[in-house]
Amino acid sequence: MSPEYVRPYVKAQKNDDRDAEAIAEAASRPTMRFVELKSQAQLDLQSLHRVRSRLVNARKALINQLRAILLERGHVVAKGPSRLDKALEAMLADADFDVSDRIRALIVEMHDEWRELDRRIAALEAEFKEHVRAHEPPRRLATIPGVGVLTATALTAAIGDGSAFRRGRDLAAWLGLVPRQVTTGGRPRLLGITKRGNKYLRRLFIHGARAAPPSLARSETPLGHWLRGLLARAHRNVVVVALAAKLARIAWASLHSGTGFEPSQGAAVG
Repeated sequence: MSPEYVRPYVKAQKNDDRDAEAIAEAASRPTMRFVELKSQAQLDLQSLHRVRSRLVNARKALINQLRAILLERGHVVAKGPSRLDKALEAMLADADFDVSDRIRALIVEMHDEWRELDRRIAALEAEFKEHVRAHEPPRRLATIPGVGVLTATALTAAIGDGSAFRRGRDLAAWLGLVPRQVTTGGRPRLLGITKRGNKYLRRLFIHGARAAPPSLARSETPLGHWLRGLLARAHRNVVVVALAAKLARIAWASLHSGTGFEPSQGAAVG
């Protein structure tokens, strides 16, 4: 159980006995939600994703530090890692590059470290691709527009076959992709998304939903018609979140039913 669901049952001051009593009381509630236990394979796959996420953050920090070192010495490079990479190669090949010998050596070391991070990240991504090829559930998920190898493997690692959720909307709510509701006096108010649950998965679905609209909106499918109608009446950021929630529901339906994505039914998934 999530600790936040047990906390209301703790009486007075907190101690071990009252914690145990609160856990037993919470577990007896008919509407209590329980955390699904993961298999060893799911835990292993989740660990690989966490290592990749750490390496990506380390690469980002390294790139920003490289830019700062160059900027302090009057060298401004256009945005984008590839442009910085090309600029560094050109600077280091230039004998007149106006930095001290120690800073030149430091930049070479940091550039080599960057390439090593790229190699390790690429190796993990290749492992994810191999996992998708070897396993049916993530292979089905990868056929959904906006759901790539990373999202497919991370989702199966987190929820398995999706049996912990009764319907697709529950998965979207678990990912924090639904509006936060504040109701008083019988008058509901819908605010921004809740941002609850798995932040990593939510970010992957949001990124996928940002990349999918250009091609998806041109398709003559129910999902394409739904997306075009939403683009005509809502802000792009709202559309991205709505599409991310829709993709999460489609992903649950694929896992639950054991079938691949059907473009003719994509917009009807609840």
